Amino acid sequence: MIIDFHIHTFPGAISKNVLGKLSKLSHTKYFTDGSANGLAASMQKTGIDYSVNQPVMTNAAQVEKVNSSLIAEKESMQKQGILTFGGMHPDYADYKHELIRLRQNGIPGIKIHPAYQNTDLDDIKMMRIIDFASEQGLIVLTHAGIDIGIFDHNYASVPQILKIIDEIHPEKFVLAHMGNWGLWEEVERDLAGAPVWFDTAFAIGVITQDEAKSGTPYLSCNLKEADFMRIVRKHGADKILFATDSPWEDQMDYVNRIQEMPLSAEEKTMIFGENAQKLLSPALVLPD
Repeated sequence: MIIDFHIHTFPGAISKNVLGKLSKLSHTKYFTDGSANGLAASMQKTGIDYSVNQPVMTNAAQVEKVNSSLIAEKESMQKQGILTFGGMHPDYADYKHELIRLRQNGIPGIKIHPAYQNTDLDDIKMMRIIDFASEQGLIVLTHAGIDIGIFDHNYASVPQILKIIDEIHPEKFVLAHMGNWGLWEEVERDLAGAPVWFDTAFAIGVITQDEAKSGTPYLSCNLKEADFMRIVRKHGADKILFATDSPWEDQMDYVNRIQEMPLSAEEKTMIFGENAQKLLSPALVLPD
């Protein structure tokens, strides 16, 4: 069982434009067309059983409309092996009602992205959302660490995350990009071992730069094998979720990166799918 816990899809009408803008911002290449069909083709080629869509709300006006669309498409997406989270924005006023609506419609979690939402993770608006989502039993996945395209400020730093853990105690808190992208010493020293999950999205191996673009100082910031292994061993393989950040990484290549790590067979089983299956239950119901 392979579950890619962190991918992005976009409606066909805007996909090309969105990918172009984000590629320019991050100076990196994309590997699918960003559509659900493009992702499904990648999954079939790679042998990935499920992928989890993580929508990013860049303004409050998107929240209800996008979530309604995802709720309506949930069953058709799952037939392609795509599960979906909802999204939330810190400026969305009626966040409690919206989080309840997501839960009642079988959406297992939400994605927040402090950098794209220009709000620190420990801002009271973010903390209220995380707290109430946790009360509802929802998974909260946050971008964590520097964003490769917005690198002037860390909107989700290790100290901010530790504050969330200490004050809110969220039970299903997932930190994208191995805990704090680009700040690996802080992750290993201060965060590994905490009661959270790390996903592996866009964190391991060589970043594929778009040859036509250059400029970001963070193109060499991904984890090397030895650093990845130390963090996994300190944090525990039972709290690591396989994730790629597709379309920003090639799913086949990313599966191979994990396969080539000096992990035990049991650790790989947990990372590739077992941990995600437990976290997603009962939203992910596997056939007998």
